Amino acid sequence: MALLYNNTVMMIKIFKSVDELSHFFAQKIADDLLQIPPENYYSIAFSGGSTPRKVFEYMALHFRNRIDWQKVQVFWSDERCVDPESEESNYRMAKESLLVKVPIPANNIFRIHGEADPTAEAERYSEIIRQHVPAHNNIPQFDLMMLGLGDDGHTVSIFPGSLHIFASNKLCEVALNPYTKQKRITVTGRIVNQSRTVVFLVTGEAKSEMAATIIGKKQGWEKLPASLVNPTAGELLWLFDEPAANKLD
Repeated sequence: MALLYNNTVMMIKIFKSVDELSHFFAQKIADDLLQIPPENYYSIAFSGGSTPRKVFEYMALHFRNRIDWQKVQVFWSDERCVDPESEESNYRMAKESLLVKVPIPANNIFRIHGEADPTAEAERYSEIIRQHVPAHNNIPQFDLMMLGLGDDGHTVSIFPGSLHIFASNKLCEVALNPYTKQKRITVTGRIVNQSRTVVFLVTGEAKSEMAATIIGKKQGWEKLPASLVNPTAGELLWLFDEPAANKLD
């Protein structure tokens, strides 16, 4: 299904299972890699959460030899300010569920240092992105930005009430989880909306009401960070399993 959303063509795809969703996502990466020049890398910003873990596990099992991992560069869209060995670390989750199981060079992995001083790390990671991700109109452009959708409408680590972070002129900012008071490093909307492809991965009944609010532009939708995702030079994909899509009009 294709819709016009904030002047961006938005594609909605609904899958019977998380495995089918994962296959589509992984196959897109494999297909995209066939289209890039031989000398280029394919840059992906990973997200954390339970759905990405399932997607990563599927990719490790079924796409270990179907994706050219030598050409993939992995970044993160956000990270909790924790040690990389913490169970809360997005890096650790991706490492254990995918990265140690596929032949990706260590030099192609660029983690956010959650254990470092948050303000300094936001600046350092912004520079890492500038150095390794080719720019379009003077802004780094990821080939693929992987996003999740919080039950409260947050995405990356930008929560309701913090929309100024999404609008920041910086590439990365320090954010605060309003519920746990934990600091996080997050990319801003400047990076998200610059991406060639932005993919929301949404699974489970618990996400269905929020997804319907944002996509259907229901009351209060414009105050939700996820509603601000509007890639100006690329495509927007929403990938759902059936329970997450059951409230869509």
